Amino acid sequence: MAEPVREELSALAAIFCGPDEWEVLSLSETDGAVFRILTKAEGFTDTDIPLQLVFHLPLSYPSCLPGIVVNSKHLTRAQCEIVKEKLLEQAETLLLEPMVHELVLWIQQNLRHILKRPEAGGGGENCSSVASMTVDDGLWMTLLHLDHMRAKAKYVKTVEKWASDLRLTGRLMFMGKIILILLQGDRNDIKVPKSLMLNVNLAIFC
Repeated sequence: MAEPVREELSALAAIFCGPDEWEVLSLSETDGAVFRILTKAEGFTDTDIPLQLVFHLPLSYPSCLPGIVVNSKHLTRAQCEIVKEKLLEQAETLLLEPMVHELVLWIQQNLRHILKRPEAGGGGENCSSVASMTVDDGLWMTLLHLDHMRAKAKYVKTVEKWASDLRLTGRLMFMGKIILILLQGDRNDIKVPKSLMLNVNLAIFC
């Protein structure tokens, strides 16, 4: 992992040093870094909305956009998707430089404006998402966020078989009620089966 990324992670750990504000979920020389930041931002009713932001920094970061998953019990799935899209749009203006802290500050200052927009209205379900990005020519990485897992052992076995059949590598991460799957492989092999597409939206970027 590049030294600038390690320095950014160290800075973020120092900035988000409150209880449960920061957690590294995965750190790898091949997959990059996956970490969670808990923060709050003012909503359109002038009340603070807790946000859980999961970032994936691939090896090509910051030349490439980070993977972002947005989760909040106070937002619908549609609202979470819109917040993620706006964060990615902002990230595009910050390429080639450390951007995670800037993105967190930006959403803290702009969440209420995003939620006031008409397109942020619909849907009452809790949010979950998938973020996919290129690592190099033909090699893709996907970060899936699952709403729930009713039968953990059976689900894990299904995911392992699916990944093996498609020649994918990755890891399954449990963080309280949040479930993340990080997969890497050929672009044509990274396809989400219908059984996993339940409660999952797909956004491809980078």
